[in-house]
Amino acid sequence: MDKGLDEIWVYLSASPLLALTLTLAAYQLGNWIYQKGGRNPLLNPVLIAVVVLVSVLMATGTDYATYFEGAQFVHFLLGAATVSLALPLYRQIERVRQSALAITVSLLAGSLTAVASAVGLAWSLGAGEDILVSLAPKSVTAPVAMAIAEQLGGLPSLTAVLVILTGIVGAALGPLLLNLIGVKDMAARGLAIGTASHGIGTARALQVSEVAGAFAGLAMGLNALATAILLPLIWSWVF
Repeated sequence: MDKGLDEIWVYLSASPLLALTLTLAAYQLGNWIYQKGGRNPLLNPVLIAVVVLVSVLMATGTDYATYFEGAQFVHFLLGAATVSLALPLYRQIERVRQSALAITVSLLAGSLTAVASAVGLAWSLGAGEDILVSLAPKSVTAPVAMAIAEQLGGLPSLTAVLVILTGIVGAALGPLLLNLIGVKDMAARGLAIGTASHGIGTARALQVSEVAGAFAGLAMGLNALATAILLPLIWSWVF
């Protein structure tokens, strides 16, 4: 009986559709728990899906490369999802124009704070330069962050993990922190979450408000651009 089940699993695991199905099912489970929990930010669907998928992969001994053969279909759609953020941004274009100076100042302050706080804390704890470089772009969307880390001599794989963790933590705790300090304007909330926690935070902002989602998407893109340009220059000057 056990041998038969093992043979079935080997057959299924060879199909890319299994990884795709597992990914979608894990997210649906996470979203169901999130809805049943009263949309509590701590029950972030992405976090739950990651925990479920990692548990399944570890329990079945499936390596990431095999899993990604099927999950790459979802990965491919991330590009289309990112481009679609232009629609809510277009609807808020007049507000963006009116707030251009405030957006620029806030974005630069948020970008520099994200880098300085992470690097400063790690440096005070005795982290090596490769760890510091890997930490620096943690608030930038993963492809850009990994490219920056590789360019500066960091560890792209570590950066990818840190980016995901930053996004999940920001999406889960960001709204609670903004409530605590009394930030109610949806544009400001979206800008803060998009700057600090890139795509995962932007997805969370879109669930709350189209205005917040539009400004989060704008912040995510501009933060990636600003960090890609400024971080290598600052890094070479400081180190």
